Formats: sequence, structure tokens, C-alpha cells
Amino acid sequence: MLNVLIFSAATGGGHLRTAQALEHYLTHHVTNMQVKVVDAFQEIHYLYDKFVCGGYHFVATKMPALFGRMYHRTNDNSPLSKLVPKINYALGKRLLPLIRRFDPDIIVTTHPFVTEMISYLKGNGLVTAKQLVIMTDYAPHKTWIAKYADGYIVANEDMVNPMVQNLGVEPEKIHSFGIPVLQDFFNHRSKLVVRKEIGLMPNKTTVLLMAGSFGVKNIMQIYREIVRIPLDFQMIVITGKNQRLYQLLKTTVMLSPKQTKLILFTQKVEQYMQASDLLITKPGGLTVTEALASNLPMLVFDSIPGQEEDNADFLERHGMAKRVRRKESCAEALKEILEDKQQLASMVQACRNFDRSDGCEKIVALMKQLLKIEEKN
Repeated sequence: MLNVLIFSAATGGGHLRTAQALEHYLTHHVTNMQVKVVDAFQEIHYLYDKFVCGGYHFVATKMPALFGRMYHRTNDNSPLSKLVPKINYALGKRLLPLIRRFDPDIIVTTHPFVTEMISYLKGNGLVTAKQLVIMTDYAPHKTWIAKYADGYIVANEDMVNPMVQNLGVEPEKIHSFGIPVLQDFFNHRSKLVVRKEIGLMPNKTTVLLMAGSFGVKNIMQIYREIVRIPLDFQMIVITGKNQRLYQLLKTTVMLSPKQTKLILFTQKVEQYMQASDLLITKPGGLTVTEALASNLPMLVFDSIPGQEEDNADFLERHGMAKRVRRKESCAEALKEILEDKQQLASMVQACRNFDRSDGCEKIVALMKQLLKIEEKN
């Protein structure tokens, strides 16, 4: 029996969704494997979890410029970049009782802080399991790099050279298998069929607007501008867990000139992505990955300085999304894309070319390879 322990954390939501997607694949496709997902911050202490997750949410949403500065300073040799690992090292020992009870062969980490913790424990001989790091964004950052990690799963090939040349990672440790998402996102169905199932016009262009895990303060303005575009299309709007935004939109949607399906929270995001021709969203790592798996091009807006800007840059560079920068209009960008059928078709094809449908299968093969190397030693 192979024991796989997956450590994650709830800062933003994408790290946990990655962990859960990998757990789901391993549980349903691999025999003789015991898998456990643990929120490392909660395991350390509920106050630490509340402080880090709450602090992340506050700074990212209320002070994005400060968040961006912190992101870039922790990516160089600043005092802040040296302080964060020291804190993580001190807290990492709190994970040892759980690790020893579960006795993992492989530890997977989907959050940079936990990555440092596990690497520290390995370096001090307190953990002997192999460590795989799954980086949940589309550009590398120093906080993900851990001295004793045995492998890195990255979103794309563009990340390899910066990790080798700037961050000193051995190239053989880097594997561009893609970020794990639920396999349902790769099960492509007819848009016409899915639209019928959810009560939309089957032959009408469909635009999906997602508010993101934090919600977006200007989503109301964006929606009102979009529905005034003099083109024939329908909309799906998912507000996530933002109850206030949902209630505000209910009245607006009733009076909208565009047919709109309003969703509060759903476990069927893949269904709404499969029904859509274009996604308007913040470029969080997991939302982006789910859209790419669904062959759904994007219009990305309101990027938080730091990893979301890096994600947006990657998508735009490879023709899979158009980026709306600050003070630019989402409505104008959307109108331009919808009017240019060739541009939209090109974006869809770029998403298809970025195929990571076998990513989880490759991760399993890598796990077995690492354990085989360990057994030979």
C-alpha cells in the first residue's frame, strides 16, 4: 500500500482545490494507494490558519499594491524573503505527529509555506518521505523552491528556464505536467446540449462571468456595461459564495436586456464552462486551469499584482486570453472579441493546444519512479 499525504492551505481556495483534484484522481484511478488531504495551517493551529488566511484575504483585496510589493520582495534576497522561511521552519515541527501517524511514502505540497516546512523537516532527518511540490500558478516564485524537494510539478514549459537559471533548481526535478483539476473539466460535451440542460438558448453565443473566490467589488459595473453591448449573446454569472453580490445582481438581472442565468455557488463549474464561448474572470491559478481544460478562452481583469498578473501575462502571451488592464473597459474588449470570430476561434485553438489532460497520470508515474529510485538506494 502506497501512502500519499497531500498538504495544502486555504489561502485563496486554489491550493485546496488542487489538492482535492489530485486526491480525487488518485482515489478513483490508482489501486493500492491510501490518500489523505490535510489543511496544514489548521493542523498547526486554528489561530495561525485564521491569521494567515485572513491576512492574505485582507491584503490581497483591500491593499493589492502592498500585496504586489510583498510578492516581489519575497522573490529576491530582501529581509522579508529571509524571515518567512524562518517562521515556516519553526512551525513545521507541528506537522510531525500527523506525518508519523500516517507514515507517508510521498508528501505532496500545494502551498509554498508548507513546501518550506516539509523540506526543512526532510533536511533535518525528521521526514524520510519523498516530496513533490505542485506550483499552482503560471510563473515561478522563490517561496516555492525548497532545498530538499524531490520534484516540482509546474503549469507550463515557460517556467522551466527561470527556475533553473534564476532559482537554481535542477532541471531534472521540473515536470511541466500542469496543475491538477478534476477530470470532469476534460470531458468536453456539445455546447448546444449543455445549454439546453441549464435552460439557455442552445444556438446563442454564451459569455460566462465569474466573480472569483473573493468576489469583485466592481462586478456590478462590469455586468451593467457588458449587457449594453449591441450584440446578440446570453450570459451566465457565478458569484461564488458572495451572497451580497448575488442579492445585488438578482434585481439587475431581472431588468437586464440580456438573458442571464445567475448562480450563487455551484459544484458544477465545469458544466457552465462547457456551455460557454468565453469566460470573463480574475486570473486565479485554478480558475485559469479549469478554463484551459475546458478549452474556454478568457477575458481576464482586475489582476491582483503578483501571481495573478503573471498568470494573465502567460495567457495573453500564448493567445489564450485577452488581458484587460486597469482603467480599460471589459465591455469594449468583449465587444471586440465577439465581433472578431476569427480571433475567438484562434483563442479556442490555443486553449486546445495547451492540453494537460494526462497530467495526473504523469504525476502518478513520477511518484512510482521516485519510489523505485528510493528502493534501489
